Amino acid sequence: MADREPGAPLGDGNVTNHASRVPERSDTGTLGKPVAGGRYAGDSPAVVLESPVASKSSSAKIDTIVALAKRRGFVFASGEIYGGTRSAWDYGPLGVELKENIKRQWWRHMVTGREDVVGLDSSVILPRQVWEASGHVATFTDPLVESTVTHKRYRADHLLERYEEKHGHPPVNGWADVPDPDTGVVGKWTEPREFSGLMKTYLGAVDNEEGLAYLRPETAQGIFVNFLNVQTTSRKKPPFGIGQMGKSFRNEITPGNFIFRTREFEQMEMEYFVEPGTDEELHQYWIDQRTDWYVDLGISRENLRHYEHPKEKLSHYSKRTVDIEYRFGFTGQEWGELEGIANRTDFDLSTHSNHSGVDLSFYDQATDTRYRPYVIEPAAGVGRSLMAFLVEAYAEDEAPNAKGGVDKRVLLRLDRRLAPVKAAVLPLSRNADLSPRPATSPPRCAGTGTSSSTTPARSAAATAARTRSAHRSASRSTSTPSPTRPSRSASATRCRRSGSRSTRWRSTSRAAARLLSYCW
Repeated sequence: MADREPGAPLGDGNVTNHASRVPERSDTGTLGKPVAGGRYAGDSPAVVLESPVASKSSSAKIDTIVALAKRRGFVFASGEIYGGTRSAWDYGPLGVELKENIKRQWWRHMVTGREDVVGLDSSVILPRQVWEASGHVATFTDPLVESTVTHKRYRADHLLERYEEKHGHPPVNGWADVPDPDTGVVGKWTEPREFSGLMKTYLGAVDNEEGLAYLRPETAQGIFVNFLNVQTTSRKKPPFGIGQMGKSFRNEITPGNFIFRTREFEQMEMEYFVEPGTDEELHQYWIDQRTDWYVDLGISRENLRHYEHPKEKLSHYSKRTVDIEYRFGFTGQEWGELEGIANRTDFDLSTHSNHSGVDLSFYDQATDTRYRPYVIEPAAGVGRSLMAFLVEAYAEDEAPNAKGGVDKRVLLRLDRRLAPVKAAVLPLSRNADLSPRPATSPPRCAGTGTSSSTTPARSAAATAARTRSAHRSASRSTSTPSPTRPSRSASATRCRRSGSRSTRWRSTSRAAARLLSYCW
């Protein structure tokens, strides 16, 4: 999401509110209490700076990282041989390792590393009634406008945010002042209309209304409908959480900015169920926890900030939502949402209770009270996290080369817990004898009917050991082989010993080759 002004440094509860154009200074307030301009005051007033529009150098850095991601095997355009698409991406050998490391760190931090959180893996296709009850069918829409010049379609709120960030104020004459992003022609737009973000599919043999279903736009609803199952089987009581990772699908009008906004993406979500009245404190707790997680894995606090959603723009279920934003440096949009932490109140459990007829409340025996828990939801995207770590880790340095000059090198200074390669074996010589060689036809051993080079290392070693034992037994016997022809045992021993050494060398070379294939 676009932002207007950078907030104060993170860690002291300061946030930025996009609704305010010119933030005011206020020297009063307490931590967690909003003050003028949408900021949150601590012991001392926060300094608010103007937010520059993304510079050409920062957008050029994004282009460089996109090219690097493809060249080094992190991310490929899906179906590239057919022209590709902006709405889907494939992760290559290094990319899938980095993505899995990010997910592993999130799961360890949010689920297995805590005693009050358990895991879940729910279905991608849920009953249609789930999305009707949650409000997605009725309200999960975005405003759509179409250019009458290029006939391209855009999200209306994104165009307005871009205009406000560039000019510092909303368009005075409405859409008559908004230019076309491609041509620059002003005011050539259709009237905004609502566009559903749900992806439809059909179950069964016939594509009709009876088989209509939706691919999940979020993993959260699978957690809410399983609240009672998980709570009773895990014997948890609030505050406790249910974490889940998985694919989600949204029919984005304008996917773009590399892997930042796509129609198919992977989420890392946790729903934390709390007693009403404790929700505000625990909401701030999770805002701080999630911010510290990114910092601990190598993202600078200077490149992070909090965005407080204005009350008039909150989702229908939210009491308060704060986004953790990262300084991606997109063209015309410097900041982008990295993760959202929402206070969803008891909306989800209440609406599913009302629509299903199943009571999703919690009975506290200690106080003899029954209530529907409030929910605090930290929701992050795997792709956006991966992109943020790549942008943060990108670095260039200079190193002397063999010709006496200096070469510029591209580095990724990833945290060791995220790095897709932990160790590398690199050749120090160009000697062909030290490089892995392709397999050739194995030589035939004299006096045997087998090929030594095709024997695995373990089998060759065992064969050599048996041959040595047989040779020692033969040498102790009284019979002596003909001097003109070596014994079959001795010939096989020499061949198999050399075969064993050769096999061990090839095994080592192949292991080195596998490591080299992941090296830069």
